[in-house]
Amino acid sequence: MTQNSTILRPKIALYEPDIPQNTAAIIRTCACLGVKLEIIEPCGFLLSDKRFKRVVMDYMDWDKIDIYQSSQKFFEAKKNQRIILMTTKASVSYTKFKFEKNDTILFGRESAGVPESVHQLINDRLKIPMSEDTRSLNIASSVAIILAESLRQTKLI
Repeated sequence: MTQNSTILRPKIALYEPDIPQNTAAIIRTCACLGVKLEIIEPCGFLLSDKRFKRVVMDYMDWDKIDIYQSSQKFFEAKKNQRIILMTTKASVSYTKFKFEKNDTILFGRESAGVPESVHQLINDRLKIPMSEDTRSLNIASSVAIILAESLRQTKLI
């Protein structure tokens, strides 16, 4: 699939990811759906990690990945853009939300989500409804679900 670079598209942001295989799988999803990935450091692994390389395969395209050295730099760069936080602590389901073409959809760290200070910076917080006896979906699965819905709503797929 080729994408016109002038078309606004959503972006996926990962807050301090700590599992290399998940980040690699998300890179592949973003590459296949023509979406930029943004990584907020520090990561809990090196991009040279063999577990990361095995999953990412040949989908690593540095032109489609932005790295932010800190959450402060990320939020400074996004000050005039809408950020949506995906969190199990939200009360609003993603199915009740209207996505826009240029949204940045932020996912927390696999082991700890995002700190309360980040929650307070973001107005739009969404969840994926799940069975009550479960804790959370794998982040790569969550990204695929939300990205597909965002692209469907905005008619980008």
